[in-house]
Amino acid sequence: MKKIKKNIFICSILASVSLLLTGCGASENTQGNSANHQLNNKNSAESKEEPIIVTVGVVGENKEEWDKVNENLASENIQVKLVEFSDYNTPNRALNDGEIDLDAFQHYAFFNNEIDEFGYDLVSIGDTMIAQLNLYSDKISSPDELKEGDSIAIPNDVTNGGRALKNIETIGLIELDPSAGYTPSVDDITKNDLKLEFVELDASTIVPALPDVTAAIINGNYVVDNGMDPSDAIWQESLADLKPDNPYKNLIAARTEDKDNEIYHKVVEAYQQKNVAEVILNKYNHAYVPCFEY
Repeated sequence: MKKIKKNIFICSILASVSLLLTGCGASENTQGNSANHQLNNKNSAESKEEPIIVTVGVVGENKEEWDKVNENLASENIQVKLVEFSDYNTPNRALNDGEIDLDAFQHYAFFNNEIDEFGYDLVSIGDTMIAQLNLYSDKISSPDELKEGDSIAIPNDVTNGGRALKNIETIGLIELDPSAGYTPSVDDITKNDLKLEFVELDASTIVPALPDVTAAIINGNYVVDNGMDPSDAIWQESLADLKPDNPYKNLIAARTEDKDNEIYHKVVEAYQQKNVAEVILNKYNHAYVPCFEY
């Protein structure tokens, strides 16, 4: 009888030890599983899919609207990376050669002229804004004060120069040959009673040259980049007429082979939103006007 009790006692001790060891093992496994779970979560966070980068060529220093574009694209896991160019001559070439994905710096008149001149295989995939091309001066406060022989600086590229001359005609200072259309040159001036001298300069150099001429037509982006206020212009171009075929609307361009690229069209869609339009209007003192519905 004592032997049986002794065996029962030993078994009880062994059972208790077994339960204790099992409990410790369960605790260790629970901690191990928790650590593994945390590690898996960490690895999952670290392995989160990288955003799809779309490179966009731009000209000029002020481009705050693209911050809003990236905000709008965040849910699509797409991110625009801007590639800055210092002049108008290189972005389309870089795009055509595959160095960037898109560009957004030019109006249709300039774009179409580049295609005709260089044979670029590019296409517009969406409209952005239209920028004023106003008349500025350090010497006079109104175009009425211009006198015989005064000088006016204008951009030297075909399209912006032509637009500048059209604006000077609108002011009433010259008359142009109607057959020249949207892109007249100084050779198309048919009437110039004040014998005004037109100084053709690269658009990026006109602001620093302003003290050397009587007045100047300056591209809107260079006005903003140089801290000038569009309201300081002695004459402002009207942007009220935004017809669908207006050649001075700016655009986003892509290679023709990418004209249906879904990701690129998402970039356009993200641009053509109300929060982007608000930046365009307010940040730049209405130097630019959105030319898309929002």
